[in-house]
Amino acid sequence: MTENAQQLTLFPLSDHQAPLPNYKVRESNRARHVSLKVSFQGNLEVVVPQGFNPKEIPDILERRRGWITKTLKRIEKQRDALPEEHSVEKPTSLELRSRGEIWTVVYKKARGSTVALTQSSPQELTLRGKIDDSEDCRELLRSWLQRKARAELSPWLQDISQRCDLAYSRMTVRGQSTRWGSCSSSQSISLNYKLLFLPSHLVDYVLIHELCHTVHMNHSKAFWQLVKRYCPELDQVKSELKKGWQYVPSWVDA
Repeated sequence: MTENAQQLTLFPLSDHQAPLPNYKVRESNRARHVSLKVSFQGNLEVVVPQGFNPKEIPDILERRRGWITKTLKRIEKQRDALPEEHSVEKPTSLELRSRGEIWTVVYKKARGSTVALTQSSPQELTLRGKIDDSEDCRELLRSWLQRKARAELSPWLQDISQRCDLAYSRMTVRGQSTRWGSCSSSQSISLNYKLLFLPSHLVDYVLIHELCHTVHMNHSKAFWQLVKRYCPELDQVKSELKKGWQYVPSWVDA
């Protein structure tokens, strides 16, 4: 898999002639055609089959301009409807619905040019140092979330793997922009640490979904039948997961 990352610059949604946004390209060995994905943060990802000519992408985006504009408008409207604490620069709490935990975040200013993060008490994190640097604070919190996710999701995935008799080779944790998880042809599963913010039944579904890809590396009828065997409420949770990004605070994304 290869990726060509570019920083997204949203075009003015009211101007149809504005330049298309920048985007990230992801080459997938499972893709049979080009597909577009827009994250809840407004990031555009173009998924292409292996060997696809990237010079064709601008024309495809031009043809899909109407869909891109409509989708970005819808997401912007959804973000505007979120409570104010969703977009704070420095959060004072972390609601990890997957674990039923609410962590308090305390900021303490101290001399020095850096910031350090410690767990000061059960379910309390303290950031100490140059706390005026909001981005450094957020980066430390994101790193903590990644470590927390690795510790929580690893046994969770192993348990479901054993219950469903679906083996995988290894698990990694990342901070993907448009995917909750993925499974490679070598049966390696990558999970998004933002899963911590989702209700637990949605995390169950994501883990089952990726484990089923160890059998079917596609979204064929057979794949969905396998998912439904272990997740009978498939249709409901798929619908819920489409709105799952609303649980993830805006500051979590770099």
